[in-house]
Amino acid sequence: MMNAMTAGNLRSAFGGESMAHMRYRIWGAQATKDGFANVGRLFQATSDAEQVHATLHFKALKNEGGDHSVTAGGGFGEGTTSENLQGAIDGELFEVEQMYPTYIEVAKLQEEDEAVRAMKFAIAAEKVHAELFTEAKTAVDAGKDLEAKVIELCPVCGFITLTGEEDACPICGAKREKFVAY
Repeated sequence: MMNAMTAGNLRSAFGGESMAHMRYRIWGAQATKDGFANVGRLFQATSDAEQVHATLHFKALKNEGGDHSVTAGGGFGEGTTSENLQGAIDGELFEVEQMYPTYIEVAKLQEEDEAVRAMKFAIAAEKVHAELFTEAKTAVDAGKDLEAKVIELCPVCGFITLTGEEDACPICGAKREKFVAY
């Protein structure tokens, strides 16, 4: 049986990632509607990355059950694409700076290696997401779309690339052939 505190933290992370998944779907549609097609694609790819994280957390829970409610950073509602990008940046940074570091330390103390692995993948990918959303917001605030050769997602850990230059995922090492294009 998993330690109760780690299980609670994983449920919280699962809820936050699940909400981010849907929030980014909605915001991606809004960005596309606003004429920022690449920002829309970035939101869609990041939405799928959040689903990867939620799935990793769910699997680490081994169906522990219980309450999956959470408030894990990022607002709700739909604003302009720039406002939505700021909400995405804030949510990603909350996970990177506050949520995951604490959760990882608890899981380490409780020797929950699978939980630590899932959360380490998530924190590394969330750092990249925050950078990409910041880049997108800068473009949108200048009245431009995000410049992106490609938008690809590593389905193993949630890493996203805009260049397609990686031979393998820099976070988890997955082969390039596994990446999903948007």
